[in-house]
Amino acid sequence: MHIWYCGSGVGLLCLTEEDGFLTGLHFCAGAAPAPEALPRGGCPTPLLAEAERQLNEYFAGTRTEFDLPLRAQGTDFQKAVWAELRRIPYGQTRTYGQLAAALGRPKASRAVGGACHCNPIAILVPCHRVIGASGALTGFAGGLEVKRGLLELEQAVLPGDPV
Repeated sequence: MHIWYCGSGVGLLCLTEEDGFLTGLHFCAGAAPAPEALPRGGCPTPLLAEAERQLNEYFAGTRTEFDLPLRAQGTDFQKAVWAELRRIPYGQTRTYGQLAAALGRPKASRAVGGACHCNPIAILVPCHRVIGASGALTGFAGGLEVKRGLLELEQAVLPGDPV
């Protein structure tokens, strides 16, 4: 496993790679990485460097889609939810109930919420685009302020605008 820490518009992020796939993107809440966790030589792998580049473009408002090989570990249901999350267009939101219905399990909105909570690849698998049925922001690993910030960023650069 390769680990890389990078700054972002929402603070320090931890990226992980295994076997040529990005396997994690986690919020560090400003915590400094332990020196032993940094890659030897202080350089990211080519994939982690590309992920950092694409994230920088996203936070600059010049990227609306990511093109990275992802592999998340989870149950079949979680993987189905995460695949559905990736279908939510940039700048748009869906409710947990809408995702459950899209999966053919209209009564599984709580299970969808649980899968969103377990999403190991935040931002790239955009669980921040999922809101409560009332339209309220609900739990998010990076905190509700980060979720609000990501949604505001995306709504400021809508598809069709020059990027």
